[in-house]
Amino acid sequence: MTSQFPQDSEVTFQNPEYELTMMNALWFRILRTVYRKEPITGFILTAGAMNVAIGGIDQSTSLVIFGLSTVTIALALRWWHLSHRPVPMKVSTESSRRAPMRALPERSSRPSLPTLSIPKD
Repeated sequence: MTSQFPQDSEVTFQNPEYELTMMNALWFRILRTVYRKEPITGFILTAGAMNVAIGGIDQSTSLVIFGLSTVTIALALRWWHLSHRPVPMKVSTESSRRAPMRALPERSSRPSLPTLSIPKD
C-alpha cells in the first residue's frame, strides 16, 4: 500500500516552489529592514525599482531611465543621511572609575521647610 505523503528519499530541496517561497521571504526581509531604517528613502527606492521593472517588461526606455534615476536619487539620499549621522560617543574605562557627576547639588541652598503640625481640637 502506498501512502500519499512523500518518503524521505523523495523530498528534495530542488523544488521550484520552495525556492520561490524562500526568494519571496528574502525579499520581504530586505524590504522590511530598509523600511524600518529609512522609510522615505525605502519608499522612493521601491517605487524606482518598480518603474524599472515595469519599463523593462513593457520595453519602455523612458520609464526605465526614470526608474533608474529615481533609484539613484534614493541611494544618494540614503548615503547622504548616513554620512551626516553624529559620531557615537565612546565610553572609556577611565570615566567610569571617577565619581559620578551630579546634576543637582547634594544639599539644597534653601532652608528646609518647617514641619507642619495639625492642632487637635
